[in-house]
Amino acid sequence: QVQLVESGGGLAQPGGSLRLSCVASGSGFSFMSMGWYRQAPGKQRELVARIGTSGSTRYADPVKGRFTISRDNTKKTVYLQMNSLKPEDTAVYYCNAGGAYYGPPTDNWGQGTQVTVSS
Repeated sequence: QVQLVESGGGLAQPGGSLRLSCVASGSGFSFMSMGWYRQAPGKQRELVARIGTSGSTRYADPVKGRFTISRDNTKKTVYLQMNSLKPEDTAVYYCNAGGAYYGPPTDNWGQGTQVTVSS
């Protein structure tokens, strides 16, 4: 339904921080739950965080207390602030539009942005 473009990935040291952005084009952004997912080579894509239309948030256990998802409806953008990064966070991070707050992702994905955590 919307076009998604992620940015902000790159190389970080363990304990460092990165902020990812996902910009949506098209209508209906304010009425969509949005999610961040990640996928490492040889592993399945997994939920990182979701944010609902009212601003409610949920996180996967491995990132709780370290990552924060937020949204700006005027900019049609969802963010993922990643702090205290660990090597295990290394993956391609994808933005996903729509779907239920506690449901599976839709097929509406961005192209992904690489995050590498290494010393």
